[in-house]
Amino acid sequence: MIRALAGTVDEVIGVIAAQGIDADIRRCDELVLAVTPAQLARAQAAVAESEAWGGDAAPARLIGAEEARARVDVPGILGALVLPGMARIQPAKLVQGLARAVEAVGVRIAEGTTVTAITPGRVTTDRGTLRAGTVLRCTEGYTAGLPGHRRGWLPLNSAQLITAPLPAEMWQEIGWQGHELLGDLANSYCYAQRTREGRIALGGRGTPYRYGSRTDTAGTVDAGTLDLLMARLHRHFPALRGHPIDHVWCGVLGVPRDWCATVVFDAAQRIGFAGGYVGVGVATSNLAGRTLADLALGLDTPLTRLPWVNHKVRRWEPEPLRWLGVRGMYAALKAADRAEARSTAPGQSHLARLAARMMGRG
Repeated sequence: MIRALAGTVDEVIGVIAAQGIDADIRRCDELVLAVTPAQLARAQAAVAESEAWGGDAAPARLIGAEEARARVDVPGILGALVLPGMARIQPAKLVQGLARAVEAVGVRIAEGTTVTAITPGRVTTDRGTLRAGTVLRCTEGYTAGLPGHRRGWLPLNSAQLITAPLPAEMWQEIGWQGHELLGDLANSYCYAQRTREGRIALGGRGTPYRYGSRTDTAGTVDAGTLDLLMARLHRHFPALRGHPIDHVWCGVLGVPRDWCATVVFDAAQRIGFAGGYVGVGVATSNLAGRTLADLALGLDTPLTRLPWVNHKVRRWEPEPLRWLGVRGMYAALKAADRAEARSTAPGQSHLARLAARMMGRG
């Protein structure tokens, strides 16, 4: 499974090249930063877990503070995980380019159409009923809006901001000349990239979940979430205090109860679905799409034998337990980060362990 996922980067790059899509693609490493002893201990554990898989499925390595600071100058950095074989991409450009490519070969994309029911051979919408021999549901974080799916994948909110382009002297101070993808090992983690035009795009969690699995389709970020994103941006890049933010937006991603993505196909009913990517959908959705295609065509391939095919996931708890659990989990993660920032001990906060158990990882 790890090898199959690693191969998706080359697959996406190959499709982009073949279709002539300009998506700001750039091969790079991913750096996952540690700025507390507890985060450094998590980095060491991640390397050990990666090495346990053996061979080419264990690429992660740990670098020390000096080497990490030479790559990107983040205050208080103690070390970083280096994950090679990644690529930076502009996902909106990728989606728009793929849409043009499939429409050019005759595929019809019906936007602004609300699906109200899916049954074998039939998709009911607010504009009429579609019939097809095979129906594939690929609605990811918006699946909860379909009847009967409210407790399937939890729609978890994720928000991002993007700065105005940074001047050359600011980049000189920060470093980041390798354009690596950037993350951190905080319990309430963030993720960032240096864009083609010299901006920093940074994302993370704010208000994580709306009661009853409701989804916000407006993309508006609340003030509290913006404050959290700004605090993380300025914590890692203090030179950006006072530098303008050009745009802020949010959306939802699909989270299964066991936090594992799934590809499912019922050959008798000819209905399939894929999703639950938990924030890593650019690569994972590519692999899921190719796997669904092989399943729908009745092929027996290495993809159709991957362990996520027809993986069974239990449903999320009913409300108000779902809302209380998610909100409580994220409150525990934030409190764990505050406790770990004050501590010199390498051990994980007991609040972080509690949150892991709430997520089904304990």
